[in-house]
Amino acid sequence: MRSTAENIDIIYEDNHLLVVNKRAGDLVQGDQTGDLPLVEVAKQYIARKYNKPGKVFLGVVHRLDRPTSGVVIFARTSKALSRLNAMFQNRETQKTYWAVVDREPEKEKATLTHFMVRNPKQNKSYAHIKEVPQSKKAVLSYKVIARLERYTALEVELHTGRHHQIRSQFAAIGSVIKGDLKYGAKRSNTDGSIHLHAHRLELLHPVKKEPMSFVAMPNTQDPIWAALIGSGTDRA
Repeated sequence: MRSTAENIDIIYEDNHLLVVNKRAGDLVQGDQTGDLPLVEVAKQYIARKYNKPGKVFLGVVHRLDRPTSGVVIFARTSKALSRLNAMFQNRETQKTYWAVVDREPEKEKATLTHFMVRNPKQNKSYAHIKEVPQSKKAVLSYKVIARLERYTALEVELHTGRHHQIRSQFAAIGSVIKGDLKYGAKRSNTDGSIHLHAHRLELLHPVKKEPMSFVAMPNTQDPIWAALIGSGTDRA
């Protein structure tokens, strides 16, 4: 199920911010498919809720991959947009993901460092152990939070923001995200999603300067996510 102006899952909104729990399959920003992106859906939501005539301003600050779900923040003012862009650029945000992988990593918790090379034609990134030409350093930390029947659930903190970083880095250590055919999963998920969810985003409010923590829960209609939540994982 894709997001619409009627069913969009709003986590938080004020005069400066709109924070959404993105569904797997939603595009954040328009691409060559021509599908209606989440930013336009959110504009429709604002226009209807506040009866706004004319164009609604909503700035895209960051993106999630189409098959990924979770927290996405939009800026409702140009001031908020410029400040949020600077925060993301300067890594003044904390991003926490949940990932379900097909093979448990060797270590229960660790920091992974790779050097990423993006291939735009394939829309794919390759993680190398050592620095190679055109590569960018990628760092994340993870810990095991649940062992499910056939999979392992991880909590992941991103320290850099590279293209397909989590997907590529876990594939590089042999722990492919469930459903992620692009990075080596044996089978796809029936809805085209992958089991990667942006669970929490922490930052300072761009105008009020107050610490904010936005939390999104994954789709509990999905038995794997339901099993994770039912396992006693309580990090909301």
